[in-house]
Amino acid sequence: MTLFKRNYLLIAVMLTTVLFACAEHKELVTTPEQSAKFVSVNNGKFSLNNQRYYFAGTNFWHAAYLGMASNNNSNATRHNGNRKKLIQELDHLKSLGVTNLRVLAASENSDLTMALRPAMQNAIGHYNQDFFEGLDFLLDEMRKRDMKAVLFLNNFWQWSGGMSQYVSWLTGEPVFDPDVTGDWDGFMENSARFYRMPKAQQYFRQLIKTVITRTNTINGIAYVDDPTIMTWELANEPRPGSDANGGKHAEAFLQWVDSSAQYIHSLDNNHLVTTGSEGTMGTARDAELFIKAHQLASIDYATFHLWPKNWGWFDVNKPQATYDSALQEIFTYIDLHFDMAKTLNKPMVMEEFGIERDAGSFSPSTSTVWRDKILGEMFTRVYQHASAQGNVGGTNFWAWSGSARTSRDNYIWQQGDEFFGDPPQEPQGLNSVFNSDKSTLAVIKTHADQMASLIK
Repeated sequence: MTLFKRNYLLIAVMLTTVLFACAEHKELVTTPEQSAKFVSVNNGKFSLNNQRYYFAGTNFWHAAYLGMASNNNSNATRHNGNRKKLIQELDHLKSLGVTNLRVLAASENSDLTMALRPAMQNAIGHYNQDFFEGLDFLLDEMRKRDMKAVLFLNNFWQWSGGMSQYVSWLTGEPVFDPDVTGDWDGFMENSARFYRMPKAQQYFRQLIKTVITRTNTINGIAYVDDPTIMTWELANEPRPGSDANGGKHAEAFLQWVDSSAQYIHSLDNNHLVTTGSEGTMGTARDAELFIKAHQLASIDYATFHLWPKNWGWFDVNKPQATYDSALQEIFTYIDLHFDMAKTLNKPMVMEEFGIERDAGSFSPSTSTVWRDKILGEMFTRVYQHASAQGNVGGTNFWAWSGSARTSRDNYIWQQGDEFFGDPPQEPQGLNSVFNSDKSTLAVIKTHADQMASLIK
């Protein structure tokens, strides 16, 4: 992606333009008892147990897969179900103060070689019950540890099927594969067709209802009544389209956000709903469009993601030459989004961000000096906003791999390999945080302690 250019005047104009539209918004209505039990939004901040709620979290997208039963179940074993391992990972995260997990709750079967397998939805309306039982197990174990889950229900990108797979199912066209064509703009335009396909919305709502109205087979708690769930997230990084043409589809995108969120609220009035947005970088570089998507009464809080390497800000092979300028870009992006949170009077979560290991290595044995420096600066900036009474919710770093390891010299995932925090189409170890990364874990623990100190 091209470098995100700072333009303070333009940002100020955009914020001022939409300020009047954000003066009032409808927050999720809960009873006093529900407010204490579930994470809610009060006066632009998260609340839990009648206190402010701040969190340090991680992306652990494959956690429900680990929760699939593996004992005496050859199918689940082949698909990496490992409940003992999941329990160990949750215990480790809890010991670090990481108590909020962003988890994949839906995936679609795809013909793409590097797509996630197995899928939760094998064909339209045909669901993998092993996966659901894995999600049940995960939520029950998180409940025991007083953790909260953010569950995303779709994906703009192809690695878990997602929107492009719905398009393929309904048109009969092959799934658009940007890894083969190299045409990422074309892929984004194709994926965004999903918003403009009424039949796709019908099938997506069918999936939403199936998940949200489920009752946990482990503990008997209906999902709608489970305070372990914090949020239903519409999708992972939903974009209106490509940077060049996404603005043309803005109205269809906004309609999809609002109608989908309203539908979720009609099924469940206990839990929050958010978008899963990357921020302005994921809304055609348009701050006004980002605000429009999050000022909707159906959206309870906002999110942004931060990828310094992907966006051309930081080069792990030239760390000293790019560090200072990258840090300024990072701070500007963080500040911009917390300024918009103030405008919206809604919480903002920095829910996806990562840095590669030194020299871009994928091996757990490689040092993480530059990653630790940059993550530490990111965490400090968020904490500064939070301690200054900003509309800060928390953070979810990308991504937890824990004890996962690969013996493949090329670090390429193959079906049957254990899952990493890095999706199957990426080198296994690309942005992983392993259980052996002592220096990185210390940075995360410090941040978790700081965020916990703000809870009053």
